[in-house]
Amino acid sequence: MDEDLRERIEREAEKHALANAVKHGGQADVGAIMGPLMGENPEFREHGDEVAGVAAPAVGRVNDMDHGERRERLGELAPELLADIESEDEGDDHPLPELPNVEEYDQVRMRLAPNPNGPWHLGNARMPSVIGTYKDLYDGWMLCRFDDTDPETKRPDLDAYDQILDAIEYLGFEPDEVIRASDRVETYYDHARELIELGGAYTCSCPAEEFRQLKADSEACPHRDKDPKTVAEEFERMVEGDYDSGEMVLRVKTDIEHKNPALRDWVAFRIIDTPHPREEAAEYRCWPMLDFQSGIDDHLTGITHIIRGIDLQDSAKRQRFVYDYFDWEYPEVIHWGHVQIDAYDVKMSTSTIKELVEAGDLSGWDDPRTPAIASLRRRGIRGGAIVDAMVELGTSTSNVDLAMSSVYARNRELIDEEADRYFLVRTDDGNVAHEFPVIDAPGGGHPPVHPELEDRGTRDVPVGDSILLEAADVPDREDRVWLKGLGCFRHTREALQYVGDDIDAVSEEGVPVVHWAPAEENVPVRLRTMDGDVTGVAEPGFADVGVDEIVQFERVGYARVDETGEEETVAYFAHE
Repeated sequence: MDEDLRERIEREAEKHALANAVKHGGQADVGAIMGPLMGENPEFREHGDEVAGVAAPAVGRVNDMDHGERRERLGELAPELLADIESEDEGDDHPLPELPNVEEYDQVRMRLAPNPNGPWHLGNARMPSVIGTYKDLYDGWMLCRFDDTDPETKRPDLDAYDQILDAIEYLGFEPDEVIRASDRVETYYDHARELIELGGAYTCSCPAEEFRQLKADSEACPHRDKDPKTVAEEFERMVEGDYDSGEMVLRVKTDIEHKNPALRDWVAFRIIDTPHPREEAAEYRCWPMLDFQSGIDDHLTGITHIIRGIDLQDSAKRQRFVYDYFDWEYPEVIHWGHVQIDAYDVKMSTSTIKELVEAGDLSGWDDPRTPAIASLRRRGIRGGAIVDAMVELGTSTSNVDLAMSSVYARNRELIDEEADRYFLVRTDDGNVAHEFPVIDAPGGGHPPVHPELEDRGTRDVPVGDSILLEAADVPDREDRVWLKGLGCFRHTREALQYVGDDIDAVSEEGVPVVHWAPAEENVPVRLRTMDGDVTGVAEPGFADVGVDEIVQFERVGYARVDETGEEETVAYFAHE
């Protein structure tokens, strides 16, 4: 490849990456721009194996820009594209409401707060999708804080930290900072000591059931009025590990007669004997509860707006007691309902998926039957499609339903141009392919590579002595059928006889159009779907498709090629 061509590819890739990022409010993806890049520049096709490698650095530079820089640069390179995008923006109200009181802050600062107890499922994608979009809309700042201070009940999975960061990147976003709460235990200790000095906390050795009854009766714990010096000494003994689990806790002093019992003198620190799985945190036994840890971190990292589930309303109320003691301003809070997702038999739960994987009922988190991010990614679903669908749900306090069809519709828009077409005849028990000799057939079929992009040309599908049809496509005796890219055939005895190439047979006489594959010269395929694996054979040209490429099996659906080999090619079904 000469230098002039390389520069042209880089320039065009930058333009399309900018348009993709500006339009969707996230980061660009090499795969997402390949379709329009090659479609507008057919002369790049003969260098197809090299184009993605040349385009990747340009896409990387675009992803290093902030939203404002991308718009400005796109205006320089392709003002007409920017004008089109801005025109679309003006014509549609954004599905996300404006954040409250943004004018009171120098910068909108928001956080993701994942618990790294396992990889993410689809429901987890809502938070980064919405917060990342708000970050882009307000040119704000986004933190990813791993809330990993429970080494027992929600024990962290050491692999999940990187898996979650990979999922955020896949969705098209990048945190401005990443922290782990388990690295900040000394900070929480320091604030607990200060709270004790302020008279806002006390150590309590009441058995859990005994305190529960006192709280229910609005009666003060007998330890509530300890002097701060004694409390401080006992807290240091907690820190040193002198108590067993359940023997001593540190409570925030609130209002023991508060109308909401859940807010009465809640636990800020407790003893956990199970060591943390991270070596750096394994020495600690005195751990902060999430409400204390999260509240302290939100203030110290300058968070201005918090989005959390409607079921966590009490968390904000608990944390406000701590903020009042320290004379801090509490962030703006948006509460939203849960998201329900259709189309899956597997429950959208980290613990449930983990159990099924460990039991061998699922092959892994990327099994196509799981509602996990890794699964959708392996199936060829673009992160941007998930983001668009999640953002469309808004921030309602009511529970909302996400139809996977909306994700698929958005994904179809993103991948269709890049998806070359191929025939796949399914041969499993549900379809039972039938083999037919062909009579008087042309030497081969020539269906288009892509029906809407003529510049990609046609593909050559040899006929040979016989072809395969799926059971549902077999015509009755003496009826006709149109084999795509080949012509019209009549079912005569146990053969298919060619009767012409007049397309009027389809448009005027209703002859059905079906796909097919040569019976001998073909590619064995295993298609992994949400309903289980499907076997089949594809046209021979499919052998040249590489791993990670997206294709459309005509009349079947889109799929991502996962593995190639002499015995079979494995593809993951995305959607119709």
